Amino acid sequence: MPANGEFNLDISGVAGFFGGDVAVTAMATVHVYRGRRWLGWYNQPGSYEVARRYGQLCSGRFWDTLYPGPNNTPALVFKFDTPQPGPKYMSAQSGASPTGHAARLLFEGCRSLPLRYTPAANHRRTSPGFLTIIDLPYAPTTPIIPRRTQGTAANLLAALSIAVSLTASALCAYLEDWYSCAVILLGVITNGVSCYVIGRGTLQFTFPEPDKDSPSGSGILIGKDELVLLRGSKPALHAITRGQFVLDYSSKPQYLDIALSSTLLSIQFLAQLLLIPQGKLSGQLIFLGTFAVSAAYNSFLSSLDIESIQRAFLLEDVLHVGPADDALPRATMEKYELGTWTTMSVLALMLLAPSAEKGMLGRILDELLPNHTDLWGYWKAQVLQNIQDKIRSGSADSDEEFRFEFSSAEGYRPLLQLLYKDSHAAAEMYAQYRGKWHSAK
Repeated sequence: MPANGEFNLDISGVAGFFGGDVAVTAMATVHVYRGRRWLGWYNQPGSYEVARRYGQLCSGRFWDTLYPGPNNTPALVFKFDTPQPGPKYMSAQSGASPTGHAARLLFEGCRSLPLRYTPAANHRRTSPGFLTIIDLPYAPTTPIIPRRTQGTAANLLAALSIAVSLTASALCAYLEDWYSCAVILLGVITNGVSCYVIGRGTLQFTFPEPDKDSPSGSGILIGKDELVLLRGSKPALHAITRGQFVLDYSSKPQYLDIALSSTLLSIQFLAQLLLIPQGKLSGQLIFLGTFAVSAAYNSFLSSLDIESIQRAFLLEDVLHVGPADDALPRATMEKYELGTWTTMSVLALMLLAPSAEKGMLGRILDELLPNHTDLWGYWKAQVLQNIQDKIRSGSADSDEEFRFEFSSAEGYRPLLQLLYKDSHAAAEMYAQYRGKWHSAK
């Protein structure tokens, strides 16, 4: 209790811990919205957790001792990247390759696409699968810097938080509660400086650029019950399969400016711990009021899903998906529902065939359908032979409808009959797709 014996809330013990995760998530928006780094001049909770998370960016024995924990990259700290691998990718030219956050963003975004085609009534249905076909004519360049304009509502909430904190500090001074006044003002300065320092980093989307003369490519992202087929320019394919969001600071790898910002936040935490209990009850309530307003603002910012923002940037700015608003080519995305995984696999194979390297269709089919019995091998060989003879040979460019022609030598076997039926269903869907493609031409 203070020396005058008045009751006090003694809230300083939790002031530095409450709301830290939300504050860090909210801080990530400084890299997305223009001008956001200038709007951090308010007293916010969670200074200890924020200092700890920022301090872990810094390398060096002293900083590792002061802020123990893994030295993650800035992109990982602010959740612009994840350590989890993306969906498996099979290129029709070079085989399997790992993917990362960008491929996962695209793959998950395809789940919400509306269906263009559904299985016909005569098609077999067991466990439906979904195939999204993405054509990527645009060739992006690297790096690309994502930037969005913050809405009016967010700007007004920021102004309200700043005004409340400054008014609260002035009110505490008027009430002659200099402890609460000083701590609130220190919180305003500390958070403002931290927001500016963190905002100095540049968020970039980068990917390895292929050779300028590289031909178009194709491949497929594989999920549990969904496939995403990619066709188009090599830069676009690299952006999806090998692209990543990078948060670049000029102070790397030591990040000394961030280390000093973390130190300032730690000093703020200690000031709250030591000085707020010395203040008046009215000052403590005012201090708590600034936390309530800033916590509400941080909650609003953290509700702006970073992954949704990244996904929109990837689709619109990198891949150029959406309505044409310039002379640049636009990507297209179409989603098909297939009655069985076998039907979906065969359709994907037919769509990849024109650009596939020799032997790759068989590897992709084995990846999609890892069944290696004699019967499955017999059926796979016939499917591949039909596709080789009628699509890869170039006859698919004719107006003749594609049909599978299967040998009847073992056709009496029930499972083989079902596989034949699924193959014919895939051929029907392929005919619908070609009809749409020819009409578009």
